[in-house]
Amino acid sequence: MSQTYRSSRSASPETVSFETAIIQGLGKDGGLFIPSAIPQVSQETMFSQWSKLSFQDLAFEIMKLYVNESEIPHADLKDLINKSYSTFRSEEVTPLNKNLIEGDNINILELFHGPTYAFKDVALQFVGNLFEYFLNRGNGDLPKEQRKKITVVGATSGDTGSAAIYGLRGKKDISVFILYPTGRISPIQEEQMTTVPDKNVQTLSVKGTFDNCQDIVKAIFADKEFNENHNVGAVNSINWARILAQITYYFYSYFKISGSNPDIKIKFVVPSGNFGDILAGYFAKKMGLPVQKLVIATNENDILDRFLKSGDYARSGDVKATLSPAMDILISSNFERLLWYLARDQLANGDDIKAGEILSKWFSDLKSQGKFSVGPEVIKAALVDFDSERVSDPEILETIKQTYETSTSPKNYILDPHTAVGVKAVYNQKAKDSNSKDIQYISLSTAHPAKFASAVDAALRNYSAYSFEKDVLPADLKKLSALPKKIKLIERADIELIKATIDEELSKMDL
Repeated sequence: MSQTYRSSRSASPETVSFETAIIQGLGKDGGLFIPSAIPQVSQETMFSQWSKLSFQDLAFEIMKLYVNESEIPHADLKDLINKSYSTFRSEEVTPLNKNLIEGDNINILELFHGPTYAFKDVALQFVGNLFEYFLNRGNGDLPKEQRKKITVVGATSGDTGSAAIYGLRGKKDISVFILYPTGRISPIQEEQMTTVPDKNVQTLSVKGTFDNCQDIVKAIFADKEFNENHNVGAVNSINWARILAQITYYFYSYFKISGSNPDIKIKFVVPSGNFGDILAGYFAKKMGLPVQKLVIATNENDILDRFLKSGDYARSGDVKATLSPAMDILISSNFERLLWYLARDQLANGDDIKAGEILSKWFSDLKSQGKFSVGPEVIKAALVDFDSERVSDPEILETIKQTYETSTSPKNYILDPHTAVGVKAVYNQKAKDSNSKDIQYISLSTAHPAKFASAVDAALRNYSAYSFEKDVLPADLKKLSALPKKIKLIERADIELIKATIDEELSKMDL
């Protein structure tokens, strides 16, 4: 099957190649790229063949279904995958901690074994290598002035920025600009981004919120002249390659529990901000992985939980600063992809073009009115695959404490605050599920606890045996505070100011 990509807001049959979707990032109409078809995988293939594969080999089997061999030969795709995951501290890439508490059925999928200790490494190591692959193939031995270059512009609420920087640092013909909200990410997250000395990297600390930063990035992609001048590329979760790379760990962890048995009941619980992480689970489920449910775990910025309960997708005033700052988001960019599928599923014959028209109208209403509403049939369709839970800051602290006290494998297991949102959501689900003893719950652990010292310390400081320095902080993160920092402070969240800053810094980089 030949695979192409269309924009979620497109009202035409036009599609683009995988390379265009990855390099361009967003559709020209502001929509997100989605595959022309979700490939179907038989249970025979999954449980007789895929269940026995390494993470890297499984990633290849999945990715080749979405990437035409005419675009990336299979041998090259394998090399890209192996190169991307050679930087991880675990041979399994995303190891599963089974039965964290003795006699219980809570499993922790550890996604923080990459170079920046966050789940986003799984995707962004691959994305960085993809960008480099496409550029090298096109540029060959051209002289500097004739080479095609990419200016990557991204926004981060904490982990995307460092993962993108570590995936792209030092890469030829690529410059990287990461916007983040001043004072709204953890000190270690800021240190990881701002201590990278490579000349092709610049961080922009913007006075405002993550949503302000994200809106500016989207506006930059919509600026035709700026795009033509700088060939802007996307690393935020809007980039399809990030979703593609994350599909693998749903299959991989499922097989770690089920083995070759397709009848094991499994729910995935996912801390969710921009919705990209759990969306990868949706694609896995639609490919045929027999997941019972995908549970959206939100913090007090709960637009996704409210949507599933009301059908209204609406901003709720100012973003709340919580103990799980990477999820402090009012508008979840990747949710648009799910909405496209939900809209299409309500239409006769699954009309792609009509679905694009519906999406375009919804997001026009969101921009002009601050909200849009969907009918009960859309929510009913969403609830086939999803459930949701909302978790407060006090519940985050209590869950970190509870897990520290009760965990047995290993003893005194320490959660970061985002993972704690997921684990608390598991407990909420278990209380609702009449057959909870028959279900295995896989809670995604999205970051290492060292990245969120204040929340972890607030929960555990009264335990005499606990020491952040001894029990949590890795040596390579400990040394960051002594390194020189490279930060550009931006006094207001203004697109023209950001564009001028990028122009100025590009001239200094002289790539």
